Amino acid sequence: MSINFLIGGNTNTQVHFSAKTANRHGMIAGATGTGKTVTLQILAENFSKIGVPVFLADVKGDLSGLASSGIMNDKIQSRIDSIKIDNYSNHANPTLFWDLFARQGHPVHTTISEMGPLLLSSLLELNEVQTGVLYSAFAIADDNGLLLLDLKDLRSMLTWVGQNAKSLSMEYGNISGSSIGAIQRRLLVLEQQGAEKLFAEPALKLNDLMITDFSGQGVISIMDVTDLITRSPRVYASFLIWLLAELYEQLPEVGDLEKPKLVLFFDEAHLLFDRAPRSLVDKIEQVVRLIRSKGVGIYFISQSPLDIPEDIMGQLGTKIQHALRAFTPKDKKTVKMIAETFRENPSLDTKTAITELRTGEALVSVLDDNGAPTPVERILISPPASRIGPLNDSERQAIIDRSPLKGRYDELIDRESAYEILKQRAEQAQKAEQASAQASKTQTQSATKKTSSSRQSYTEAITKSVLRSLGSSLGRQIVRGIMKTLLGK
Repeated sequence: MSINFLIGGNTNTQVHFSAKTANRHGMIAGATGTGKTVTLQILAENFSKIGVPVFLADVKGDLSGLASSGIMNDKIQSRIDSIKIDNYSNHANPTLFWDLFARQGHPVHTTISEMGPLLLSSLLELNEVQTGVLYSAFAIADDNGLLLLDLKDLRSMLTWVGQNAKSLSMEYGNISGSSIGAIQRRLLVLEQQGAEKLFAEPALKLNDLMITDFSGQGVISIMDVTDLITRSPRVYASFLIWLLAELYEQLPEVGDLEKPKLVLFFDEAHLLFDRAPRSLVDKIEQVVRLIRSKGVGIYFISQSPLDIPEDIMGQLGTKIQHALRAFTPKDKKTVKMIAETFRENPSLDTKTAITELRTGEALVSVLDDNGAPTPVERILISPPASRIGPLNDSERQAIIDRSPLKGRYDELIDRESAYEILKQRAEQAQKAEQASAQASKTQTQSATKKTSSSRQSYTEAITKSVLRSLGSSLGRQIVRGIMKTLLGK
């Protein structure tokens, strides 16, 4: 028997989601304020309920309410009655909090080496020549056994490469000093945006995102990115792409399961593709296409499905479309294109409905157990069982304090890597140079002294000459005196 859960319904029908097709990915779209966040909340808590771990990025800071039980009110009861939900009850969900800056949750780290030159070149917005130099720096580091863990490692490596560019160019190609300088400047900007918090150890272990609690419920990992997405949206996007790539590389093939091993929700998904080089977009497409066989489902959240590249959009099975506003000819064209992505329902004018949807309403098409898209339905989204809105600071801290991961990532590790090794080499070279210079100086002084001692000074020469003259005159006088005495003169 397949595992499924309720997404929502109307007076005539209910729409259920089949967990078997969750690894076929999906999309939640709609204008601001139309109910996308609550829809994400509904999906996340239902995945958790059936034992599927969830990772999601909290862009606005209002998803922490998943960790607390909701409160019944007249509005929720009215929706329950409209959808005809029989077994609704409020409850909290097992939750872990994460935060790159370690203020709203456990810190999140990865290393420069794990990020790799392709993602880094996109993050730094490098041109083709600069990207080539960055690839060379990574290759040189690998060949010399130099670990690139944090930003200071990469900066030190680039400095060393620049200083030795002439000797390295024959093996690794031309290494331009101007390109090295440009990359270094971009790294300084990146550091000011807070990226030095991301590149550190201990690195995030993917298994810590794929855990269940004692009752078998999937743990929901909520990464607070409210600050990050403002300071550096490209760091946010690069982290998500890195996470996808790491999951694809590390997880084993499992094929189609009764339920996925992990589900990811990426809010503000357009940031993953804005100004990204074609090579990176191709990489994301490849991962999205192939990661389903690893038991991972990916759900993108954005204002418009057209924010997602067409080749990736074609891989998404579940489509949940909230209201869009069409005020201009361009908007109307967009609405028409979106309507055409749904499987037609003869009883529903999809194009018109998109602009008429109320908050909490959506056009929904899911995959059936055979993987075929169902006809689009206009439904009310079910109310979440957890709190709608954020936790306060004390509530969040209480959950962090009793987390099973408390202390695992809090203390930074700075082991020996490229920075320390290159610094040590530079100090040794400097000492050797100083010793050589001192030896040369001593040798020169010794030679000068020897030469000086073998020569007469000007004063010594005059003195000896005078003494010789005096000696010669006195001698002659003595001889003459002796001769006179002998001869009796």
